[in-house]
Amino acid sequence: MQKFVSIKYILFGFLVVLIGIGVTYSSNLYRLYTAVTLYDEDKITQNFLTLYESFNANEIPASQAPYTFPKKLSNLPETFSVENETFDVQSFLAESGTTGFLVIKSGDIVFENYYQGHREDRQHISWSVGKSFLSGMFGIAIDEGYIKSIEQSVTDYVPELVGTGYDNVRIKDVLQMSSGVEFNEDYGDFNSDINRFSRAVALGTSLDDFSASLKRGREPGTYHHYVSIDTQVLGMVLTRALDVSLSDYLQTKIWEPMGMEHSTYWLKDDEGMELALGGLNVTLRDYAKFGWLYANGGNWNGKQLVPAQWVKDSVTPDAQHLMPGFDNPNSSSASGYGYQWWIPVGADDEFAAQGIYHQYIYIDPDKQLVIVKNSANHLYNEKSYQWGAKHYALFREIERHYR
Repeated sequence: MQKFVSIKYILFGFLVVLIGIGVTYSSNLYRLYTAVTLYDEDKITQNFLTLYESFNANEIPASQAPYTFPKKLSNLPETFSVENETFDVQSFLAESGTTGFLVIKSGDIVFENYYQGHREDRQHISWSVGKSFLSGMFGIAIDEGYIKSIEQSVTDYVPELVGTGYDNVRIKDVLQMSSGVEFNEDYGDFNSDINRFSRAVALGTSLDDFSASLKRGREPGTYHHYVSIDTQVLGMVLTRALDVSLSDYLQTKIWEPMGMEHSTYWLKDDEGMELALGGLNVTLRDYAKFGWLYANGGNWNGKQLVPAQWVKDSVTPDAQHLMPGFDNPNSSSASGYGYQWWIPVGADDEFAAQGIYHQYIYIDPDKQLVIVKNSANHLYNEKSYQWGAKHYALFREIERHYR
């Protein structure tokens, strides 16, 4: 009997410890569960619309003078083609997990629709579309003299990276995803570096510490290899140079002056550092505003917010390894790359911000066209679907449709 009582008290004590651990780490455990199940078919759409509610985030309030695009609504084209095969537009939007789709033509909204519970006032995770926002902020910081030159090393601003894969790497090479850092960006591989990073964020690991853990793989400035942590390092450079948070700088330099209609939420780690590589949560129309800013060379209603030369340089590949083309031996992608912006194969003056699971801000400046697509496509990693080729074919058909 005494032995039974002792075991009972031991079990009770163990239960108390478990409850204590649960209370202490409940937020981390919930975030970890969200990270592990983030892309599950039955959860992905809701996760992408509410991620800022599960993770730490800074709120950036809507502009005090919100701007609303005028509307001249019409229908999208019915079909588009890829390699002589025709696809139905609405079927493709559904198949690719579209949650929001908006087209700006000459400053007017000509198409806007929401799917799967998305709404005009709901924020959707940016993923790597947020990298292009950071690029704009970087150009402003250079223009304001906080950063002297992109020819400087990132370790001039972030000495904690000395001795890491980023030691003495030019800011320019990091902007162009040519840092030389070794990294596996495969979202379909549970053990890839990027998924390991996601779990680290969920557990509260310092983003700065994770960035400092990476090693050199190639000579910087010689090979285009997409490494999301490159953008995180750019965020580190900015925060050190500005001595303010990324959220504060975004609010002051972009969100308020552009008349953003809704708040945005920027995910951050337990130490307060923002997820610079793709943690913005933004409404569809406010994504469109940022696209319209770049469609007009960084000018917003007569005010130059992002330097015009920076915008031009950001979307102009200036080295062989950055050029678009399927036969580029020094690039891991067929698309070209600038300063955190993509240049698609066959582009005239088009460029795009892109995020995983098919987030897009597609911009064709001379046609005064901006297309924004939010998506939660659980089939994203199925390469046989030729997702990239189909999206750009659709965007170009829309451009022809609205001429």
